Amino acid sequence: MANVKGKVVLITGAARGIGAGLAERLAARGAKVALVGLEADEQRKVAERIGDSAKAWEADVTDWAALEKATAGVVEHFGGIDIVIANAGIATTGFVRSVDPAAFEKVIEVDLLGVWRTFRVTLPHVIERRGYLLAISSLAAITHAPGMANYAAAKAGVEAFCNSLRAEVAHLGVKVGVAHPTWIKTDLVDSADAHPVFGKLRAGMPGLLGKTYPLNVALDLIEAGVLKRARVIHVPKWVGVLKAFRSFLPPIVELGARTRVPAADKAALEDIKARGAREAAITGHGGRAAIH
Repeated sequence: MANVKGKVVLITGAARGIGAGLAERLAARGAKVALVGLEADEQRKVAERIGDSAKAWEADVTDWAALEKATAGVVEHFGGIDIVIANAGIATTGFVRSVDPAAFEKVIEVDLLGVWRTFRVTLPHVIERRGYLLAISSLAAITHAPGMANYAAAKAGVEAFCNSLRAEVAHLGVKVGVAHPTWIKTDLVDSADAHPVFGKLRAGMPGLLGKTYPLNVALDLIEAGVLKRARVIHVPKWVGVLKAFRSFLPPIVELGARTRVPAADKAALEDIKARGAREAAITGHGGRAAIH
């Protein structure tokens, strides 16, 4: 395993959940951590908990200028960047025919284009140190559930993007990884579970596909993956096994949806009528911060 002591790790979306947890764990191993994201106050709290080896920068991963400014600040403060973890992500809920269009598109902008922008801006510094890029994808890149079309598309795009990028930068000494967490107990998942329509739909997911794992499960596996500079991190490991059956999954999902989606579709329209399309779509603090 590689040693992260003295290495500079830039993490986006580090206000809570996986991002904050990784920042704390890697700092405990001697890394210097740069927390970059929208929720400035929460990120500062994380940095204060960690101490002098951490500092927060406010930046929207969809904003080129903000990312460039934050990256320049990180390099000036810490002297360079060794590892970048593109963790910033949001989710909305809604069926394609009725979801708020702006909320739908914001997920793709943050979760997919935000990874591309983060890596593009930081890549010169990572190349200089022959470092490591890690993007947080999802189980949703492999299993595509109804009500999650934008999230599944974005996370599948992240996986494909990393696969191409890995081949492009290998000769420069840079390694590229992608992580696929299943449902992890975070603010994002808790908020989705509390949704009056889609929480019930998710509750009907069978077996392991619907199970929510403690945050520490994700942190243990992703931390180990960062130390190994892993190309793929499955959270938990059965997600990797599921990949082998990827081509068989869409028909199975469609079969299960036949009995559950019609009622959910009707309930979604009623929820939109009651709360408005934008409010009905938003989940999590990060999503609320990103979708104005």
